[in-house]
Amino acid sequence: MTWMLTGGAGYIGAHVLRALSAAGMDVVVLDDLSTGVAAKVPADVPHIRASVLDRETVRTALVDHEVEGVIHLAAKKAVEESVREPLFYYHENVEGFRRLLGAMDDAGVRRLVFSSSAAVYGMPDVDRVSEGVLPYPINPYGQTKLAGEWLAAAAQRALGIDCVLLRYFNVAGAGAPDLGDPSVTNLIPLALGAMEAGEPPVIFGDDYGTPDGTCIRDYIHVADLADAHVTAAQRVTGSGSAAVYNVSRGVGSSVREVLDVAREVTGIDLPARVAPRRVGDPPRLVGAADAIATDLGWQARHDLHDMVASAWEARRAAG
Repeated sequence: MTWMLTGGAGYIGAHVLRALSAAGMDVVVLDDLSTGVAAKVPADVPHIRASVLDRETVRTALVDHEVEGVIHLAAKKAVEESVREPLFYYHENVEGFRRLLGAMDDAGVRRLVFSSSAAVYGMPDVDRVSEGVLPYPINPYGQTKLAGEWLAAAAQRALGIDCVLLRYFNVAGAGAPDLGDPSVTNLIPLALGAMEAGEPPVIFGDDYGTPDGTCIRDYIHVADLADAHVTAAQRVTGSGSAAVYNVSRGVGSSVREVLDVAREVTGIDLPARVAPRRVGDPPRLVGAADAIATDLGWQARHDLHDMVASAWEARRAAG
């Protein structure tokens, strides 16, 4: 069967595309290149340059390529930007997904893997967040992802779309030297870029109620995340079921701990500079990955050192 991968020219999307291809799955990419890079889509993979907001183009592509399932990654994802531009985020992430679901319904496509986020949880007062914790997002980005989950669940009930919803935690690293994270908001590329330039890496807030005062996150290697998408796609049967899974390691790392690993990997020993907190950042967010391990047999294989080392290798390869 053929899968449509929206956002397949982006950082995560390019990894998912390679993982799907390595698993022998046929893929067509839909990406408007607003943030993606065309060169990340191999010449032998069909690439429709369009937004998910263009329902008719999406419907035509689904029909023409005989697509039977969609892996939906295309979205805007910067928390701080979402606080500044909530209407833009709701339009891109919620309305875009609504139109994609409409195109799927028009074309009779009944399989979906949806890219959600740990941002749906907000600031739960638990050591490890399970899927049963009540979502309460604290920023517009997380709100749009939760709204997407609601839309997917409604489409499952009304249209019989079989869906797996993946709540990512903090994605990092590179699965290959040419697939580095170009983000200007994620901690690891920000820190490595600063250190490479001989500047102190920035800590956004050191007065949180955590052991060292900095935010704690659950980091997941992007290659592990890509494998989770392959596993989820193989799980979707088209029978009208729905499932939600965390994609995480269940291990929390503080900002200071990440910077310590970055110093070890790079050999660049620069003290950090503390800046004010960023709006919308929870103090701690660590996931429980028991459900996806039990139901799908998936678990992460890479640790934090692997993530930082692969990100550094990709950065150096890119010059």
